[in-house]
Amino acid sequence: MEEQRTRRSRTWGGPPRWWRHGPPGWGRRDDEDRGARWPWRSTLLLTVFVLAGSTFASHAQADERAPLDAFARVLLLAGCGVLLWRQRHPAFAAFATAAAATVYLGAGYAYGPVFLTVAVGCFGAIVAGHRRAAWAAVGMLWVGHVLVAHWLYVWLPPAGGEPAAWSQEIVTATWVIAIVAVSELARVRREQWARDRAERALAARRRADEERLRIARELHDVLAHSISVINVQAGVGLALLDSDPEQARTALTTIKTASKEALGEVRQVLDTLRAPGEAPRAPAPGLDRLPELVEQAASAGLTVEVLGRVPALAPGTDLAAFRIVQEALTNVVRHSGSRSARVRIDRAEGVLRLRIDDDGPATGADAGGSGNGLAGMRERAAALGGTIEAGPLAEGGFRVLAVLPLESEEAR
Repeated sequence: MEEQRTRRSRTWGGPPRWWRHGPPGWGRRDDEDRGARWPWRSTLLLTVFVLAGSTFASHAQADERAPLDAFARVLLLAGCGVLLWRQRHPAFAAFATAAAATVYLGAGYAYGPVFLTVAVGCFGAIVAGHRRAAWAAVGMLWVGHVLVAHWLYVWLPPAGGEPAAWSQEIVTATWVIAIVAVSELARVRREQWARDRAERALAARRRADEERLRIARELHDVLAHSISVINVQAGVGLALLDSDPEQARTALTTIKTASKEALGEVRQVLDTLRAPGEAPRAPAPGLDRLPELVEQAASAGLTVEVLGRVPALAPGTDLAAFRIVQEALTNVVRHSGSRSARVRIDRAEGVLRLRIDDDGPATGADAGGSGNGLAGMRERAAALGGTIEAGPLAEGGFRVLAVLPLESEEAR
Protein backbone atom coordinates (compact mmCIF):
# COMPACT_ATOMS: atom_id res chain seq x y z
CA MET A 1 0.00 0.00 0.00
CA GLU A 2 2.81 2.40 0.82
CA GLU A 3 4.43 1.71 -2.55
CA GLN A 4 1.12 2.33 -4.33
CA ARG A 5 0.66 5.64 -2.55
CA THR A 6 4.19 6.67 -3.46
CA ARG A 7 3.60 5.75 -7.09
CA ARG A 8 0.32 7.70 -7.13
CA SER A 9 1.93 10.74 -5.56
CA ARG A 10 4.65 10.67 -8.20
CA THR A 11 2.04 10.40 -10.94
CA TRP A 12 -0.51 12.89 -9.67
CA GLY A 13 1.50 15.13 -7.33
CA GLY A 14 2.85 18.56 -8.14
CA PRO A 15 1.60 21.26 -10.48
CA PRO A 16 -0.01 20.43 -13.83
CA ARG A 17 2.30 20.08 -16.82
CA TRP A 18 0.97 23.17 -18.57
CA TRP A 19 2.00 25.28 -15.58
CA ARG A 20 5.71 24.54 -15.98
CA HIS A 21 8.05 26.94 -17.70
CA GLY A 22 8.79 26.18 -21.35
CA PRO A 23 7.08 23.94 -23.88
CA PRO A 24 5.23 20.86 -22.56
CA GLY A 25 7.45 17.82 -22.31
CA TRP A 26 10.69 19.81 -22.00
CA GLY A 27 11.00 19.58 -18.22
CA ARG A 28 13.38 17.19 -16.54
CA ARG A 29 10.65 14.83 -15.47
CA ASP A 30 9.04 14.99 -18.90
CA ASP A 31 12.38 14.18 -20.53
CA GLU A 32 12.64 11.05 -18.42
CA ASP A 33 9.08 10.04 -19.25
CA ARG A 34 9.60 10.56 -22.95
CA GLY A 35 12.84 8.55 -22.87
CA ALA A 36 11.00 5.67 -21.18
CA ARG A 37 8.22 5.31 -23.77
CA TRP A 38 7.98 4.97 -27.53
CA PRO A 39 6.55 7.84 -29.65
CA TRP A 40 3.93 5.64 -31.30
CA ARG A 41 1.26 8.25 -31.96
CA SER A 42 3.42 10.87 -33.66
CA THR A 43 5.23 8.21 -35.70
CA LEU A 44 1.95 6.63 -36.82
CA LEU A 45 0.50 9.99 -37.89
CA LEU A 46 3.72 10.83 -39.74
CA THR A 47 3.69 7.44 -41.50
CA VAL A 48 0.12 7.92 -42.72
CA PHE A 49 0.94 11.42 -43.95
CA VAL A 50 4.13 10.29 -45.77
CA LEU A 51 2.42 7.33 -47.48
CA ALA A 52 -0.58 9.37 -48.55
CA GLY A 53 1.54 12.34 -49.67
CA SER A 54 3.95 10.13 -51.60
CA THR A 55 1.07 8.40 -53.39
CA PHE A 56 -0.36 11.77 -54.41
CA ALA A 57 3.09 13.00 -55.52
CA SER A 58 3.62 9.82 -57.56
CA HIS A 59 0.43 10.44 -59.52
CA ALA A 60 1.37 14.08 -60.06
CA GLN A 61 4.86 13.14 -61.32
CA ALA A 62 3.88 10.02 -63.27
CA ASP A 63 5.54 11.27 -66.46
CA GLU A 64 8.86 12.10 -64.80
CA ARG A 65 9.40 9.61 -61.99
CA ALA A 66 8.93 5.89 -61.44
CA PRO A 67 5.57 4.79 -60.00
CA LEU A 68 5.37 3.63 -56.40
CA ASP A 69 5.70 -0.12 -55.95
CA ALA A 70 6.17 -2.48 -53.02
CA PHE A 71 9.86 -1.60 -52.66
CA ALA A 72 9.03 2.11 -52.52
CA ARG A 73 6.48 1.56 -49.78
CA VAL A 74 8.95 -0.58 -47.84
CA LEU A 75 11.46 2.27 -47.99
CA LEU A 76 8.83 4.77 -46.84
CA LEU A 77 7.75 2.52 -43.98
CA ALA A 78 11.37 1.91 -42.98
CA GLY A 79 12.14 5.65 -42.99
CA CYS A 80 9.12 6.33 -40.80
CA GLY A 81 9.58 3.27 -38.57
CA VAL A 82 13.09 4.16 -37.45
CA LEU A 83 11.67 7.38 -36.00
CA LEU A 84 10.41 5.25 -33.12
CA TRP A 85 14.07 5.29 -31.95
CA ARG A 86 14.56 9.04 -32.37
CA GLN A 87 14.46 9.63 -28.59
CA ARG A 88 16.47 6.61 -27.49
CA HIS A 89 18.99 6.59 -30.36
CA PRO A 90 18.74 9.97 -32.15
CA ALA A 91 21.96 9.62 -34.18
CA PHE A 92 20.84 6.23 -35.55
CA ALA A 93 17.43 7.66 -36.48
CA ALA A 94 19.05 10.59 -38.35
CA PHE A 95 21.33 8.36 -40.44
CA ALA A 96 18.65 5.73 -41.07
CA THR A 97 16.07 8.22 -42.33
CA ALA A 98 18.67 9.91 -44.55
CA ALA A 99 19.77 6.54 -45.95
CA ALA A 100 16.19 5.45 -46.67
CA ALA A 101 15.45 8.76 -48.43
CA THR A 102 18.67 8.51 -50.48
CA VAL A 103 17.80 4.99 -51.68
CA TYR A 104 14.24 6.14 -52.39
CA LEU A 105 15.45 8.98 -54.60
CA GLY A 106 18.08 6.80 -56.22
CA ALA A 107 15.36 4.32 -57.23
CA GLY A 108 13.69 7.09 -59.21
CA TYR A 109 10.54 7.47 -57.12
CA ALA A 110 8.62 10.72 -56.92
CA TYR A 111 9.71 13.65 -54.80
CA GLY A 112 7.39 14.17 -51.87
CA PRO A 113 7.10 14.07 -48.07
CA VAL A 114 9.88 11.50 -47.81
CA PHE A 115 12.11 14.45 -46.86
CA LEU A 116 9.90 15.05 -43.83
CA THR A 117 11.23 11.89 -42.13
CA VAL A 118 14.78 13.17 -42.55
CA ALA A 119 13.76 16.54 -41.10
CA VAL A 120 12.19 14.92 -38.02
CA GLY A 121 15.14 12.55 -37.50
CA CYS A 122 17.79 15.27 -37.81
CA PHE A 123 15.76 17.67 -35.68
CA GLY A 124 15.65 15.12 -32.86
CA ALA A 125 19.38 14.44 -33.17
CA ILE A 126 20.38 18.10 -33.02
CA VAL A 127 18.06 18.88 -30.11
CA ALA A 128 19.46 15.85 -28.24
CA GLY A 129 23.01 17.13 -28.74
CA HIS A 130 24.12 14.87 -31.63
CA ARG A 131 24.86 17.79 -33.92
CA ARG A 132 27.66 16.22 -35.97
CA ALA A 133 25.60 13.11 -36.64
CA ALA A 134 22.68 15.23 -37.86
CA TRP A 135 24.90 17.38 -40.08
CA ALA A 136 26.56 14.28 -41.53
CA ALA A 137 23.14 12.73 -42.23
CA VAL A 138 21.75 15.73 -44.13
CA GLY A 139 25.08 16.13 -45.91
CA MET A 140 24.93 12.49 -47.01
CA LEU A 141 21.41 13.02 -48.34
CA TRP A 142 22.41 16.14 -50.26
CA VAL A 143 25.53 14.52 -51.77
CA GLY A 144 23.51 11.47 -52.70
CA HIS A 145 20.91 13.63 -54.40
CA VAL A 146 23.59 15.49 -56.39
CA LEU A 147 25.14 12.22 -57.57
CA VAL A 148 21.80 10.71 -58.56
CA ALA A 149 20.43 13.83 -60.22
CA HIS A 150 23.54 14.72 -62.28
CA TRP A 151 25.70 11.64 -62.85
CA LEU A 152 24.15 8.33 -61.81
CA TYR A 153 20.75 8.97 -63.40
CA VAL A 154 21.97 7.23 -66.60
CA TRP A 155 22.14 3.85 -64.85
CA LEU A 156 19.21 4.36 -62.49
CA PRO A 157 15.43 4.34 -63.09
CA PRO A 158 13.39 5.77 -64.63
CA ALA A 159 14.83 4.84 -68.03
CA GLY A 160 15.58 7.72 -70.36
CA GLY A 161 15.83 10.25 -67.57
CA GLU A 162 17.54 13.60 -67.96
CA PRO A 163 19.87 15.40 -65.54
CA ALA A 164 18.17 17.73 -63.09
CA ALA A 165 18.68 21.46 -63.29
CA TRP A 166 21.35 22.88 -61.00
CA SER A 167 18.81 25.38 -59.72
CA GLN A 168 17.08 22.43 -58.10
CA GLU A 169 20.18 21.88 -55.95
CA ILE A 170 19.79 25.39 -54.60
CA VAL A 171 16.30 24.45 -53.42
CA THR A 172 17.63 21.24 -51.87
CA ALA A 173 20.51 23.08 -50.16
CA THR A 174 18.08 25.69 -48.86
CA TRP A 175 15.86 22.97 -47.47
CA VAL A 176 18.84 21.33 -45.73
CA ILE A 177 20.00 24.65 -44.25
CA ALA A 178 16.48 25.37 -43.02
CA ILE A 179 16.32 22.02 -41.20
CA VAL A 180 19.66 22.61 -39.52
CA ALA A 181 18.83 26.22 -38.60
CA VAL A 182 15.45 25.39 -37.05
CA SER A 183 16.97 22.45 -35.18
CA GLU A 184 19.84 24.55 -33.85
CA LEU A 185 17.40 27.23 -32.72
CA ALA A 186 15.34 24.63 -30.87
CA ARG A 187 18.50 23.25 -29.25
CA VAL A 188 19.60 26.69 -28.09
CA ARG A 189 16.16 27.44 -26.69
CA ARG A 190 16.07 24.12 -24.90
CA GLU A 191 19.47 24.73 -23.33
CA GLN A 192 18.32 28.18 -22.27
CA TRP A 193 15.21 26.74 -20.65
CA ALA A 194 17.38 24.17 -18.88
CA ARG A 195 19.68 26.91 -17.56
CA ASP A 196 16.70 29.00 -16.45
CA ARG A 197 15.22 26.00 -14.68
CA ALA A 198 18.51 25.30 -12.92
CA GLU A 199 18.85 28.95 -11.88
CA ARG A 200 15.30 29.00 -10.54
CA ALA A 201 15.94 25.81 -8.59
CA LEU A 202 19.16 27.27 -7.17
CA ALA A 203 17.40 30.50 -6.23
CA ALA A 204 14.61 28.53 -4.54
CA ARG A 205 17.15 26.52 -2.54
CA ARG A 206 18.95 29.73 -1.60
CA ARG A 207 15.70 31.33 -0.41
CA ALA A 208 14.85 28.19 1.54
CA ASP A 209 18.28 28.21 3.21
CA GLU A 210 17.98 31.88 4.07
CA GLU A 211 14.52 31.34 5.53
CA ARG A 212 15.76 28.33 7.50
CA LEU A 213 18.63 30.37 8.93
CA ARG A 214 16.29 33.25 9.75
CA ILE A 215 13.92 30.98 11.65
CA ALA A 216 16.84 29.29 13.41
CA ARG A 217 18.15 32.69 14.54
CA GLU A 218 14.72 33.76 15.77
CA LEU A 219 14.17 30.55 17.72
CA HIS A 220 17.68 30.63 19.16
CA ASP A 221 17.36 34.24 20.33
CA VAL A 222 13.89 33.73 21.81
CA LEU A 223 14.61 30.43 23.53
CA ALA A 224 18.15 31.22 24.70
CA HIS A 225 17.09 34.41 26.44
CA SER A 226 13.91 33.04 28.00
CA ILE A 227 15.43 29.74 29.08
CA SER A 228 18.39 31.57 30.65
CA VAL A 229 15.98 33.64 32.73
CA ILE A 230 13.97 30.52 33.61
CA ASN A 231 17.16 28.65 34.59
CA VAL A 232 18.35 31.43 36.89
CA GLN A 233 14.95 31.84 38.51
CA ALA A 234 14.53 28.10 38.91
CA GLY A 235 17.83 28.01 40.79
CA VAL A 236 16.70 30.89 43.00
CA GLY A 237 13.38 29.21 43.68
CA LEU A 238 14.99 25.91 44.64
CA ALA A 239 17.47 27.65 46.93
CA LEU A 240 14.81 29.73 48.71
CA LEU A 241 11.95 27.23 48.68
CA ASP A 242 12.39 26.36 52.37
CA SER A 243 14.02 29.48 53.79
CA ASP A 244 12.07 32.20 51.96
CA PRO A 245 8.86 30.84 50.36
CA GLU A 246 7.70 34.30 49.33
CA GLN A 247 10.88 34.97 47.33
CA ALA A 248 10.57 31.48 45.83
CA ARG A 249 7.01 32.35 44.78
CA THR A 250 8.33 35.50 43.07
CA ALA A 251 10.89 33.40 41.18
CA LEU A 252 8.17 30.99 40.05
CA THR A 253 6.04 33.92 38.89
CA THR A 254 8.97 35.20 36.85
CA ILE A 255 9.41 31.71 35.34
CA LYS A 256 5.74 31.65 34.37
CA THR A 257 5.91 35.09 32.76
CA ALA A 258 9.11 34.34 30.86
CA SER A 259 7.81 31.00 29.59
CA LYS A 260 4.55 32.59 28.47
CA GLU A 261 6.40 35.28 26.53
CA ALA A 262 8.71 32.68 24.98
CA LEU A 263 5.77 30.55 23.90
CA GLY A 264 4.12 33.59 22.33
CA GLU A 265 7.20 34.50 20.32
CA VAL A 266 7.81 30.89 19.26
CA ARG A 267 4.19 30.63 18.17
CA GLN A 268 4.62 33.81 16.11
CA VAL A 269 7.68 32.37 14.37
CA LEU A 270 5.85 29.10 13.66
CA ASP A 271 2.81 30.96 12.33
CA THR A 272 4.96 32.74 9.75
CA LEU A 273 6.43 29.36 8.81
CA ARG A 274 3.02 27.76 8.32
CA ALA A 275 1.57 30.70 6.33
CA PRO A 276 4.47 32.55 4.66
CA GLY A 277 2.15 34.60 2.46
CA GLU A 278 0.20 36.09 5.36
CA ALA A 279 1.20 39.03 7.48
CA PRO A 280 2.26 38.17 11.04
CA ARG A 281 -0.50 38.57 13.62
CA ALA A 282 1.79 40.40 16.05
CA PRO A 283 4.35 43.08 15.20
CA ALA A 284 7.99 42.07 15.25
CA PRO A 285 9.81 43.13 18.43
CA GLY A 286 12.02 46.20 18.37
CA LEU A 287 14.05 48.45 20.63
CA ASP A 288 10.81 49.89 22.02
CA ARG A 289 10.69 46.65 24.05
CA LEU A 290 14.08 47.38 25.60
CA PRO A 291 12.49 48.07 29.02
CA GLU A 292 11.10 44.53 28.96
CA LEU A 293 14.60 43.17 28.38
CA VAL A 294 15.89 45.26 31.27
CA GLU A 295 13.10 43.96 33.52
CA GLN A 296 13.71 40.34 32.52
CA ALA A 297 17.46 40.76 33.11
CA ALA A 298 16.71 42.26 36.52
CA SER A 299 14.59 39.25 37.41
CA ALA A 300 17.65 37.11 36.57
CA GLY A 301 19.79 39.20 38.92
CA LEU A 302 21.40 41.44 36.27
CA THR A 303 21.25 45.20 36.54
CA VAL A 304 21.19 46.86 33.11
CA GLU A 305 21.90 50.55 32.53
CA VAL A 306 20.62 51.97 29.23
CA LEU A 307 22.41 55.04 27.86
CA GLY A 308 21.14 56.98 24.88
CA ARG A 309 17.74 57.42 23.27
CA VAL A 310 16.01 54.80 21.15
CA PRO A 311 15.57 56.26 17.61
CA ALA A 312 12.88 55.45 15.10
CA LEU A 313 14.13 52.60 12.92
CA ALA A 314 13.01 50.59 9.93
CA PRO A 315 11.34 47.28 10.95
CA GLY A 316 14.25 45.10 9.80
CA THR A 317 16.88 47.21 11.54
CA ASP A 318 14.72 47.51 14.65
CA LEU A 319 14.28 43.74 14.92
CA ALA A 320 18.00 43.08 14.37
CA ALA A 321 18.98 45.66 16.99
CA PHE A 322 16.56 44.18 19.53
CA ARG A 323 17.81 40.61 18.95
CA ILE A 324 21.45 41.68 19.19
CA VAL A 325 20.89 43.40 22.54
CA GLN A 326 18.80 40.44 23.72
CA GLU A 327 21.49 37.91 22.81
CA ALA A 328 24.26 40.03 24.34
CA LEU A 329 22.39 40.33 27.67
CA THR A 330 21.60 36.60 27.57
CA ASN A 331 25.31 35.86 27.24
CA VAL A 332 26.06 38.11 30.21
CA VAL A 333 23.50 36.21 32.32
CA ARG A 334 24.80 32.81 31.24
CA HIS A 335 28.56 33.29 30.93
CA SER A 336 29.61 36.29 33.03
CA GLY A 337 30.10 36.66 36.74
CA SER A 338 29.18 40.34 36.51
CA ARG A 339 25.79 41.36 37.86
CA SER A 340 25.68 44.61 35.90
CA ALA A 341 25.75 45.54 32.24
CA ARG A 342 25.55 48.72 30.19
CA VAL A 343 23.73 49.22 26.87
CA ARG A 344 24.67 52.35 24.95
CA ILE A 345 22.67 53.48 21.89
CA ASP A 346 24.14 56.06 19.51
CA ARG A 347 22.89 57.28 16.15
CA ALA A 348 25.31 59.25 14.00
CA GLU A 349 26.49 59.51 10.39
CA GLY A 350 23.76 57.28 9.04
CA VAL A 351 24.50 54.32 11.32
CA LEU A 352 23.18 52.93 14.58
CA ARG A 353 25.79 51.89 17.16
CA LEU A 354 24.91 49.46 19.92
CA ARG A 355 27.49 48.78 22.63
CA ILE A 356 26.85 46.21 25.36
CA ASP A 357 29.50 45.97 28.11
CA ASP A 358 29.83 43.90 31.26
CA ASP A 359 32.57 43.88 33.90
CA GLY A 360 33.18 40.10 33.95
CA PRO A 361 34.80 37.87 34.91
CA ALA A 362 33.76 34.98 32.69
CA THR A 363 32.27 32.00 34.49
CA GLY A 364 32.67 29.61 31.54
CA ALA A 365 35.15 29.06 28.77
CA ASP A 366 34.19 32.30 27.13
CA ALA A 367 32.24 35.27 28.34
CA GLY A 368 30.90 35.77 24.85
CA GLY A 369 28.99 32.50 24.76
CA SER A 370 29.20 29.19 22.91
CA GLY A 371 29.45 30.74 19.48
CA ASN A 372 25.96 30.20 18.07
CA GLY A 373 24.68 33.44 19.55
CA LEU A 374 27.59 35.47 18.23
CA ALA A 375 27.23 33.82 14.83
CA GLY A 376 23.54 34.74 14.78
CA MET A 377 24.33 38.35 15.68
CA ARG A 378 26.92 38.57 12.90
CA GLU A 379 24.43 37.11 10.40
CA ARG A 380 21.80 39.64 11.37
CA ALA A 381 24.22 42.52 11.07
CA ALA A 382 25.66 41.27 7.77
CA ALA A 383 22.16 40.92 6.30
CA LEU A 384 21.72 44.69 6.80
CA GLY A 385 25.23 45.59 5.67
CA GLY A 386 26.49 46.11 9.23
CA THR A 387 29.23 44.63 11.41
CA ILE A 388 29.63 43.02 14.83
CA GLU A 389 32.75 43.22 16.99
CA ALA A 390 32.85 41.08 20.13
CA GLY A 391 35.66 40.26 22.51
CA PRO A 392 37.13 40.67 25.99
CA LEU A 393 38.25 44.07 27.25
CA ALA A 394 41.77 44.78 28.43
CA GLU A 395 40.55 45.92 31.84
CA GLY A 396 38.26 42.90 32.18
CA GLY A 397 34.77 42.13 31.06
CA PHE A 398 33.34 41.66 27.59
CA ARG A 399 32.06 44.01 24.91
CA VAL A 400 29.72 43.58 21.95
CA LEU A 401 29.76 46.47 19.46
CA ALA A 402 27.19 46.44 16.64
CA VAL A 403 27.18 48.96 13.79
CA LEU A 404 24.00 48.87 11.68
CA PRO A 405 23.25 51.14 8.72
CA LEU A 406 19.98 53.00 9.04
CA GLU A 407 19.19 51.89 5.47
CA SER A 408 20.00 48.27 4.54
CA GLU A 409 21.90 47.47 1.37
CA GLU A 410 18.77 45.90 -0.11
CA ALA A 411 16.86 49.14 0.30
CA ARG A 412 19.57 51.04 -1.52
